Amino acid sequence: MDSKGVTEQPTSFERPETGVDPAEPRGALVRTSTPPAPRDTPPHPPGGAALPAQARTGETPSTPGTTTPSGPSKEPPVIAGNGPEHSQPSVAAEPDTHRPRPVPEAIPPQPGTEEPSASAERRTGQSLPSGRPTPMRRDGDRLRFVGAATRRIARGIDLDEIVMGLCRATVPTFSDAILVYLRDPLPVGDERPTGPVVLRLRRTDRIPEERDSDSGFLPAQQQPEPTELAELSTVTAELCEVRPGGALAEVLRGVRPVFADAPAARAALPELLGDDGELIIPDGQRAILAPLRGRRRVIGAAVFLRRPERLAFEPDDLLVAAQLATHSALGIDKAVLYGREAYIADELQRTMLPETLPRPTGVRLASRYLPAAETARVGGDWYDAIPLPGSRVALVVGDVMGHSMTSAAIMGQLRTTAQTLAGLDLPPQEVLHHLDEQAQRLGTDRMATCLYAVYDPVSHRITIANAGHPPPVLLHLGGRAEVLRVPAGAPIGVGGVDFEAVELDAPAGATLLLYTDGLVESRLRDVWTGIEQLREKLAATAQLTGPDHPPPLEALCDEVLDMLGPGDRDDDIALLAARFDGIAPSDVAYWFLEPEDAAPGRARRLARRALARWGLEELTDSVELLVSEVVTNAVRYASRPVTLRLLRTDVLRCEVGDDVPQLPRLRQARATDEGGRGLYLVNRLARRWGATRLSTGKVVWFELNRG
Repeated sequence: MDSKGVTEQPTSFERPETGVDPAEPRGALVRTSTPPAPRDTPPHPPGGAALPAQARTGETPSTPGTTTPSGPSKEPPVIAGNGPEHSQPSVAAEPDTHRPRPVPEAIPPQPGTEEPSASAERRTGQSLPSGRPTPMRRDGDRLRFVGAATRRIARGIDLDEIVMGLCRATVPTFSDAILVYLRDPLPVGDERPTGPVVLRLRRTDRIPEERDSDSGFLPAQQQPEPTELAELSTVTAELCEVRPGGALAEVLRGVRPVFADAPAARAALPELLGDDGELIIPDGQRAILAPLRGRRRVIGAAVFLRRPERLAFEPDDLLVAAQLATHSALGIDKAVLYGREAYIADELQRTMLPETLPRPTGVRLASRYLPAAETARVGGDWYDAIPLPGSRVALVVGDVMGHSMTSAAIMGQLRTTAQTLAGLDLPPQEVLHHLDEQAQRLGTDRMATCLYAVYDPVSHRITIANAGHPPPVLLHLGGRAEVLRVPAGAPIGVGGVDFEAVELDAPAGATLLLYTDGLVESRLRDVWTGIEQLREKLAATAQLTGPDHPPPLEALCDEVLDMLGPGDRDDDIALLAARFDGIAPSDVAYWFLEPEDAAPGRARRLARRALARWGLEELTDSVELLVSEVVTNAVRYASRPVTLRLLRTDVLRCEVGDDVPQLPRLRQARATDEGGRGLYLVNRLARRWGATRLSTGKVVWFELNRG
């Protein structure tokens, strides 16, 4: 063999081309296979002295009594593992007794020129079982292992991934088992924890146990099945309170890893693992206790264990354990900070959107919200449904530019402004005009799109105003879907523009779909192509349920979101679907009353007749009393005719309107007062009641249960 073919072990952190990641979990479980000798190939003469001394250090002797092929075998080695990620080149047993073959670079060799099984047999009296990992013996191996292990640990972005990366990187290459303890709860950032330091066993991992009880960590009566992993928690304490000034506190304060046979660790491990924890600690330097220190404080500890038949740890392995502990602790620190930021973002987005949708009369609602990505969970998209006087409902959907906390904050302010303006019962175009003014007050570059619609279930009409938003889609009961022609308008924040509203029919059984541009626009398609695809998707979904049965709202929303492809998630998505049921004309009674003294009596007679027509005579006494009180308050101050309306839905609703903007307030009447008890009666007898200010006055309403 040419001496140029044997090179020194590289010391860089990059993975050698001929090997694989030594930190992979089952990569070190190698078995040897004897390759067949090629025909017509003369054996090499003894000439091992020609090899450089560096190559001889890692040579593996052959098995006596075998023949030697002339070159490396072409038969692939037997790998213990199932996949390229968890595999590693095996050490093929070279039968040549005259010219040993160096061990591949990815597998650190044993010291000397003897087989690991022979060395273990002399020390323990037992042969090393097949599949045992070979320990690292050279500095280059340690450097490659530390580099690969830290890369694996750094892949994790959350706490569980980082802890799992530490376990998978160390077992079985560096240790046969590992226990990871973390503080409970984990401190976040610069928080100064209060109370005692408590460590919780977060994760354990180890090589599968052999059936013979002499080679395991547990006593013979506690040996698990060979296929079971991580049963170390059965003999270790799950929680450990670190006593101030105790042995464990001193080791954690020292930060540096220590061997288990050191005096400090010998006293600290029982405190950490519990009374039965000493059963899993092998004799000698086969256990390392490594504190996990984050940026500012110790956040846990890791215990690395090796079986008695495996070579003990060396002093240089303490440096390896220190590197693993440092990288893991810093990664855990960052993961906790990231988790806190993600929690804050989720809470902010959740509070900015409706927690639940209202259930207004004559319309059913469903909604969906999807952030742009898991790493950018906040954005400027929002939706809302606001009940209005007269059983109407305002449907709002908007989109603020950007996907940052600033966009979410601006979205929250605009949503609050829209709710306030809706409470004033302003027309949709006026609401958008005031939103535009509010956006300009927030800043010069605060741009947003918004669509505001008001649905009236009594008249079966909907009024829509648009500010640069994609148009809504209306799905009719027969399955026809159409894009509503609504004037686009300028986005909110431009300033100096007028907004136009249109009034359209909203037939019973139809479904209105409001959405943001993230649903229909992406890098793969433009807005109008996406809108056409949305229309076709709605029509196809409606065909599944037949012409007389509209698709369920929740299932319809899911079907709409299914139209998104793998590359179509470039923006947030807000979706609001409204199913128009309406209120039949036969369930509505409406009158005008002149503001005179006889109005309360006339209101009682009209209400009594309507209840008799609807078969609700059992409510006659309560309705007459409450209608009389509310109408009396209205005609006392009104200068124009008072309106009285009764609505029969799942409840009986009564509405009294006048031209006085002042809202009535519930107060406690004194014993000498002649009035002030009308609203008290309404509050006691009605299911719900309220008062809403209109642009032309106010409406006082109450509801009663139907039997």
